[in-house]
Amino acid sequence: MRVPRQQSVVSRFNSDSLQRFGSVPALLKCLSVAAFLLPVTAGAQTPGSPGGVTFHKDIEPILQRSCQTCHRDKGVAPMSLVTYEEVAPYAGLIEYKTGLRDRAGAMPPYYLEKDVGIQDYKDDPSLTDAEIAAISAWARSGTPKGNVADAPEALVFSESGVWTAGTPDLIIRTEDVTVLGGSPDWWGDIPRVRIPIEQDRYVSSVEIREINDVDTSGASGTVGGRNIFHHMIWSTQVLDENMVAVEGEEAVGWPVHEIARNPDIFDPDGGRLLKAGSYLVSDSVHLHSTGVDTTGYLEIGFRFHPVGYQPKYERAQLSLGNGVDISITGNEDGQQLHAYAVLTEPTKIVTFEPHLHAPGERMCLEAIWGYTVETLTCVGYDHNWVRGYTYADHAAPLLPKGAVLHIVGYMNNTRTNPNVPDSRNWQGSGNRSVTNMFIDLGMRVSMTEEQFLEEMAMRREQLNLGPNDHQIGCPLCLAPLVAPLDPAPQSTEVASTSQGD
Repeated sequence: MRVPRQQSVVSRFNSDSLQRFGSVPALLKCLSVAAFLLPVTAGAQTPGSPGGVTFHKDIEPILQRSCQTCHRDKGVAPMSLVTYEEVAPYAGLIEYKTGLRDRAGAMPPYYLEKDVGIQDYKDDPSLTDAEIAAISAWARSGTPKGNVADAPEALVFSESGVWTAGTPDLIIRTEDVTVLGGSPDWWGDIPRVRIPIEQDRYVSSVEIREINDVDTSGASGTVGGRNIFHHMIWSTQVLDENMVAVEGEEAVGWPVHEIARNPDIFDPDGGRLLKAGSYLVSDSVHLHSTGVDTTGYLEIGFRFHPVGYQPKYERAQLSLGNGVDISITGNEDGQQLHAYAVLTEPTKIVTFEPHLHAPGERMCLEAIWGYTVETLTCVGYDHNWVRGYTYADHAAPLLPKGAVLHIVGYMNNTRTNPNVPDSRNWQGSGNRSVTNMFIDLGMRVSMTEEQFLEEMAMRREQLNLGPNDHQIGCPLCLAPLVAPLDPAPQSTEVASTSQGD
C-alpha cells in the first residue's frame, strides 16, 4: 500500500536527470554542492511581492542561518556561500536542490513529506512552499543583489566548528585512525576511550562529528568523499583497571553513529545515563577510503540534564524492521517492504529514523489501533545522509498497549536510482551497502497505564483539544473515559438500593 502524496516535478531522479548532468558521478557530485541551504521565513518574499527578492534582504539571512556553518572558508562543504560574488554563480543549482524537497539529493538534507502525517518536529530545517518559491524567484530574476544596507551583520565562526544541538557539556574523542587512499573497507573495533566524569549524569542529547585532514577544496562532492567513518555501533561500559567490564554494571547503548547523522535528542523525561568510570566501547566501526590518504577521529558531544534529574520513563525495548529475508528484484521500481511490531505496553514514540540501503527511496510509519490505520510520518531517504526525525513534545505519538506499529519501505532498484551501482542485480539482506536492511531505528519510551493516562490528559490541556478535534498519533487523546472509574460510589449505590427493596 502506498500512502498518497503530491509529486513534485523534481521529486525523483530519472534518465533525463542523468542526461542533464552527463553521468552518474557528475550527478552525485552535485548532490552535496548546496548542502545545508535552509531558508527562513523571516524577510523572505514570494514572487510578485513588492520589491522582489534580493540577495542582501532575503537570501543572505537564509545563508547565514543555515548554510554558512558549512559553506565558508575552512568549512566542510564544497564551496563558500558567504558573499554575493560566491553565491550568485550557484543560484540555479540552489534552486534545483531545494526544489527536490523530500527526495535523495535535496537540500536541506531533511526529507519530511509535507502532505501526510505529523508535521511538528524538533530542529526541523525543511522549507515551506513560499521559501522554495522565493529561492526560485531570485534565481530566475537574474539574482538581484539589492541594497547593501539591507545586509545582516557578517557572522564570525569559531575554528572549532559548529555543534548543531548546542555547545556540549562534555566532549570526548576517539584516537586518530588513518585510511589510505586505495584501502578497501574495514570493519572492527577501536581503542576504548575513558569518560572523564566524576558522577553519573543523565544525557539530554548526543552529537557526533568527524574531524579529519581531507582537503575539502579538492575532495569529492559526495559525503563519502569527505569522511572515513561510515558508522560506529557503540556503548558506554564501566570497566576496571584491567579494562574488563565490572560485574553487575550493564552496558548503556547509544544511537548508532552514521555518516552525516544529525544529533540525537532524547525525550525530556527519558534521558539516557552516562555512568562515572565508564568508557566508550565499540567493536563495530566501519571505515572506508575517501580516495586519498586521510587521518581522522570522531568527537562525541554530550549535553547533560541538571544534576539531580531523574528520568520518568524507561527506554522501550522494541525491534521494528526486517534484516533477514529481504528480497528486491532487479530493474524494478516501486517495490515494497513491510514490518510490524505489537506494543506490549503504552509507548511514546520519540523519533522516527528510517534505515535502508542503496535502493531505499522512502519509508512510512503507521499506527494501527482497533479499526484505525493512521499514517504518522512519511519521509524520503538518501543513503548518503542519515536523518532522525524527532517529534515535538506536543506531537510525539502516544499509543496504547496493543497498538501495532507498521513500517513500509519503497525500493527503487533501477538505473534511475544513482545510489544503485548495478540495477540488474537481485538484492537481499546484508550489512554491506550493496545488500540491504529495513529498520526503524527510532527511539521510544515505555509508560505505565497511569503515566499514559496522565500524559494524554496533559496533551488535551496543552493543545486545548475540543470534542471534535483529532491529533494524529494519539488515538485515545479525546476519549478521557478510558480512564479507570472508581468503583466505590457504584458499590455504595447498589447496596443502598438493595436495602430499600
